[in-house]
Amino acid sequence: MKDLQAVIKRVVAYRDAHGWQRNDKPNNIAKSIVVEAAELLENYQWSHTPASIENVKEELADILMYAFAMVHDEGIHIERAIEHRLEAREKGKK
Repeated sequence: MKDLQAVIKRVVAYRDAHGWQRNDKPNNIAKSIVVEAAELLENYQWSHTPASIENVKEELADILMYAFAMVHDEGIHIERAIEHRLEAREKGKK
């Protein structure tokens, strides 16, 4: 599996090659994540199993790509952020 930072760089390079970075402000990315999450939810709307596991994979990938773009743009070290969040949850913090 590729290093997470390499995946993030590839996502950002793809976005930038298409000229989308000018619209990728944090508020726009957050909105896009919500839209993609809603598309993911549609797979489970009327049942507990997805209508299409391929579509689930695609929607999850879209969500993560937007999240990785935001991670890059905001200068977030995502591994540290996840570790910090897990530690906080393990200590009973929300």
